[in-house]
Amino acid sequence: MHDVAVLADFRQPGGASAAVAAEVHAQAEAALSTVLIHAPDARAAEGFGFRPRISDLIRDGAATLARDDQPVAARLLVVRRPWTRPAALSVRAERTVLVVGKPPVEPTVYEQARRWFGAEAAWAPTGPQAREQLLRVAPGVRVTTTDWHEIIDVAHWWRDRDGFVAGEPVVGLRGPFPIDLGDLRVRWFGDSSPFPHWELVPYGAELPGEFLRTLDFLIDFQQTFSRSALESMAAGVPVIVGEHLRPFLGGAALYSSPGRVASLVREVYADPDRYRGVVGRAREFAERHYGHRSHLARLARYGIRPRLNVPGPRRDPRPVVIAPPRRLLMLGDDGAKVCTAIARRLPSDMAAIIATSSHPASFHAASPHPGSFYAASPRPSPQAASALAQAEGFLTERLPSREALGASEARWNRLLRDRLTHLAELHAPEVVVVDGVPHEGIVQAARERTDIVWVWMRRALRPRHPGAGWDGVHVLEPGEFAALAVPDEDRAHRVDPVLFLDPGELLEPAAAREELGLGDGPLALLAPGTVAGIAEHLGRHGFRVVRDEPPSRCLRAFDLTVTGAGYDAFHERLAYGIPTVFVPGREEDRGRARFADAAGVALTVEDPESDELEQVLDAVVRPEVRAALRGRCTELAFSNGAAAAATWLSGLRARVRG
Repeated sequence: MHDVAVLADFRQPGGASAAVAAEVHAQAEAALSTVLIHAPDARAAEGFGFRPRISDLIRDGAATLARDDQPVAARLLVVRRPWTRPAALSVRAERTVLVVGKPPVEPTVYEQARRWFGAEAAWAPTGPQAREQLLRVAPGVRVTTTDWHEIIDVAHWWRDRDGFVAGEPVVGLRGPFPIDLGDLRVRWFGDSSPFPHWELVPYGAELPGEFLRTLDFLIDFQQTFSRSALESMAAGVPVIVGEHLRPFLGGAALYSSPGRVASLVREVYADPDRYRGVVGRAREFAERHYGHRSHLARLARYGIRPRLNVPGPRRDPRPVVIAPPRRLLMLGDDGAKVCTAIARRLPSDMAAIIATSSHPASFHAASPHPGSFYAASPRPSPQAASALAQAEGFLTERLPSREALGASEARWNRLLRDRLTHLAELHAPEVVVVDGVPHEGIVQAARERTDIVWVWMRRALRPRHPGAGWDGVHVLEPGEFAALAVPDEDRAHRVDPVLFLDPGELLEPAAAREELGLGDGPLALLAPGTVAGIAEHLGRHGFRVVRDEPPSRCLRAFDLTVTGAGYDAFHERLAYGIPTVFVPGREEDRGRARFADAAGVALTVEDPESDELEQVLDAVVRPEVRAALRGRCTELAFSNGAAAAATWLSGLRARVRG
């Protein structure tokens, strides 16, 4: 009986074999036995042998290779390619996990996997995007509550250094980078060099570890924390990233805008103590979050525990003092924009983890009549919500919705309680913020974890749900422009409306259009799902229509917008002075829209079936009407409450515990 069996096609190049090798090494360190089951993928090219990493595992005794003529028994079967299986091999496993990074879209694959591996086999997505796609294309399958993220063998990547690579700083890049770095010595890992004085390292010419050993710094301006950045940190090469990753990486990285990279490189190069400090903190971060111990903790959830103690992270002779960040867990019922807006303004000693709901589809029926403003009203996409949080550098988790699971209310609340309890154990937050409806499962989890401070973030116009009587909860109320319609409640802490960006962070119209590639001429932005007649009507007035919601920073590219009156869209349009026609759906949205119309900051159409819609559209295309709306927005401007909310949350535990 092996501890772990891994079923995969071991000829697969790149990250697939690296992921298997790292996990097998972690298991071998803990004296856990591993058997490899080769399942050739018929779609893969023939004639290739096992990848060197896999051959080394077998040669070194870290794993054994299953024979076709002998059965295999294991406590846990990890299937890396769930659409392939060996033709003549008998496999018996107590538990089975189907690891998938890009879930298949063909329903037959899931039915086939059920027949091969059993109905109890659980699908384990490698990350939030894979989880969302899996829940969308196969809502009926069992899905693990946590992601099967990659791990890295820090000891394998680490190299002791006795100084810099050369007499001048050497920087490397492994992705798109649009600016010149002056006279810095640059090694570019790619197909062709953007600048003639950069040294080109073609793909395949050097292994990633070899490439990193030639560098003093790695520049990685991707929107999310990438594998290349993780490898750089494990290898002892400081990585330079954007400011949006600071809440996630803390002191484990260097931060810069693209235009300041060269000066930052020279500044740190001239300060060896600062350089060594970043290197030490980076290694600590990689080991703690992505090292072997994180994989062993994952196996422990399946009852597989180390037989030997695994060595802890190697300590530098000169101790590096890292203050453990305080943690805040934020649960977004329908999205994560308000949560992310607050999280990006938390103090540097507090890190946020953002959990979003997952739904079986991006759209749902929204209106009682078919001719409504929305052909299908867009529910805030959990994929887009988590992508926004990830782009800002935050850890993200998923909370499966009742619709996604097709579960009864009682069963779903039990799952929600268990999932939330697990997240509390995993991340050890001092505060949990519930943005949305405090479902019974959430209230139950709060009753069990009284050591945590719980906050209900309730929108002012949202209907009062049973959670209003949630004992012991603190209430944070993001403000509403229509605040005069809100009854006063003493126990709520109120802040101004929460915006993802401050108005000063938006691009000017010309720069926004250039970033979106939209060119000149009148532009109108329509919310996804709007009926075609609105676009046609605006087109007759010379407007080009865009339907894809752009990043908030680019909203000033548009001369007018037509949208619903959900919290985020409503307050962004008004705060940024974008001439808008609101066509609301829900009751709370109608309240917002009516108030905005009465205040003269926007136009509103409540019945898109009436002649009123065309009349309002005919009005808003006139330059003088749009100028009046912009002016009125300026006169009734309000502050962004995100920073105030972050300050209040960051000090809440200290105030409560005294």
